[in-house]
Amino acid sequence: MASKLLQLQSKACQATKFVTQHGTTYYKQLLEQNSQYIQEPPTVETCNLLAKKLLYTRLASIPGRRDAFWKEVDYVKNLWKNRQDLKVEDAGIAALFGLECFAWFCAGEIVGRGFTFTGYYV
Repeated sequence: MASKLLQLQSKACQATKFVTQHGTTYYKQLLEQNSQYIQEPPTVETCNLLAKKLLYTRLASIPGRRDAFWKEVDYVKNLWKNRQDLKVEDAGIAALFGLECFAWFCAGEIVGRGFTFTGYYV
């Protein structure tokens, strides 16, 4: 156990040395490549202002997203009213979508339980 700890410590030291030697070069290169996204002056106040702009812009977009949601709901209601005209392809897509939602639900349940499969008959 002590030998593994020493190996881990030596690898951590090597990683630290690599970062100290090459970190600033990588940092400068990253900033140069993405300079179009940097807001001048780069201060805490500017960051706070941008965060507020993002929050209120997203809040302002809620009515548009709500309207788009209700348009989708109306479309589904219209499809359900005219279900006798529904094609096999549309029904297949709807079935696959429902299956995908169920699969994501099951995956979420498994992840929530810590990746255990208890409670399901497999």
